[in-house]
Amino acid sequence: MNFSNLFADPPPDLIFEISEDAVSMVHRSNPAAVTTQPLALGVLSVSPLHDNVLNPDAFAAAVRQLTPVSAKRRRAAVLLPDYCARLAVLDFDKFPEKPEEQLALVKFRMKKTVPFDIEAAAVSYWIQSKDVVVVATPLEIIARYEAPFRAVNLHTGLVTISCLATLELVEPHGTTVLAKLGTRVLTVLVTQNGVVKLVRSLELLEATAAEIAADLFPTLAYIEDHLGAPADKVVLCDFDAFGQDMKENLAAHLSAELGIPVEQLASRNSGLVGYLKSQLVTA
Repeated sequence: MNFSNLFADPPPDLIFEISEDAVSMVHRSNPAAVTTQPLALGVLSVSPLHDNVLNPDAFAAAVRQLTPVSAKRRRAAVLLPDYCARLAVLDFDKFPEKPEEQLALVKFRMKKTVPFDIEAAAVSYWIQSKDVVVVATPLEIIARYEAPFRAVNLHTGLVTISCLATLELVEPHGTTVLAKLGTRVLTVLVTQNGVVKLVRSLELLEATAAEIAADLFPTLAYIEDHLGAPADKVVLCDFDAFGQDMKENLAAHLSAELGIPVEQLASRNSGLVGYLKSQLVTA
């Protein structure tokens, strides 16, 4: 799957991925060397409804710890937590050809569903075969995330959410359910032959196998009802907090409960890995 239009600018040297409990960084020239700074509880609170950076000094300190000292301004890509934005798949009978008309129509449709002022949000979209995938985030939330990177002389030329980069790791064949675990949120994306068909964000009371299975059942029913065939597999992503043995038990439990194969992506920093893969594809 190649979302190259998301990464069309010259590639940055540094790529960061932010989660509620850590900031991770990798240099494009050394993709195997991911470094991570943990964040204490309460530094970030991820939501599209309010300021996410509750302790800006601690957040800025983590970014400084990860950033190599340089007097030269450098380019960086920043992958934000999934739940700080609203992601949607919109269908249109006819989509305008002019970009300004496209954006106006997308905002009009999103205005009805997002819990923030769409006119005070950053809105990006890309056109698929029949649908349009849209991501929207309040500008104030993005500005607060970007501030510590600007303070260390980084130009954040690309800011997106982690799950969009992670899609690069999903094989573009068949129907796949990507279940990506955040600190308190399960992000579910359904792709069919490389096309995004459905996006859901589910707040978890407790990240247990039973709750995750219960949250995935409606998605699988939707796929069978609306896409004409059952899903081929579920791919678990960023479940490292479970530990290796618990991840294997979770995958086995979900496979038995859901009745389809369940696979795992190995990396905790799936956004970083997906972004780096996109650079290899588009190079």
